[in-house]
Amino acid sequence: MSEVFVSNATNELKKVLVCSPEYYVFNGINEITKSWMEKGETEHNDQMKREWDELIQAYEENGVEVVKMTPDPTMQVQTFARDFGACVAEGAIIGKFRHPVRRVETAAYEAKLKELGVPVIARCNAGCFEGGDFWMIDEYTIAFGLVDRTDRAGVDNLREQLAKYGYTVVGVPCPPENLHLDMCFNIVAEKVCLAATRELPYEFLKMLKKRKFEIIDVPSELVFKHGCNVQALGNGRVMAIKNNKSVNDKMKALGLDVVEVDLCQILKAGGGPHCMTFPLKRD
Repeated sequence: MSEVFVSNATNELKKVLVCSPEYYVFNGINEITKSWMEKGETEHNDQMKREWDELIQAYEENGVEVVKMTPDPTMQVQTFARDFGACVAEGAIIGKFRHPVRRVETAAYEAKLKELGVPVIARCNAGCFEGGDFWMIDEYTIAFGLVDRTDRAGVDNLREQLAKYGYTVVGVPCPPENLHLDMCFNIVAEKVCLAATRELPYEFLKMLKKRKFEIIDVPSELVFKHGCNVQALGNGRVMAIKNNKSVNDKMKALGLDVVEVDLCQILKAGGGPHCMTFPLKRD
């Protein structure tokens, strides 16, 4: 029987791929970072690295094997490991970055997948697709955000390639300032999700309700504070940002165990725990 890598969004997270923000460089390719740059903010890589170390420690303390990329000073945004693609049961999907500053990352991440023995089963050959727009709604349904970094050509291209594995693909259009779907939607446990409902289309919310999801509504003003950008660890555990108390309290009220990490500076780069994590294995 072939190895199963990631068959859904909520099984126990066993292995992840990450990259240090040691060489991260601010740029204006997302609204969050753009606003901080306008205020004169700079990277403060030492602080970013300390916060990232806390994230890694939290993973390891929760039984997750952490595979670390070697950071490359020529890759400004490499720390957001999620975005080069996605992982399903059969193997990896390689995306296509929208912005040239990020396209240099793909070869490095793909080489690491090869080293780890993760096969590539699909590749975005038309349009664009980034991993922050990827969600497994269940074992056979994949939602692709159509926000700022993934387009219909990319989704249509991958729909064709994934059909032979039995996956149904749906597109989820959202206002482009939200960057990726994982900024306004996140599955935190089986049939439980965070959703900035005012940012998401009616048909998508209708689908979630039809599938009996418990929807935790996240106010739109918390999108840029990464209120939805958490990481499901499985077995009712979720890694979340300490400062997002209202969202964390809602998850705790449903009986979820929230593992809080104290991120601040790294959020100014435009991503949170979900953005920084590429799942390699869920059991």
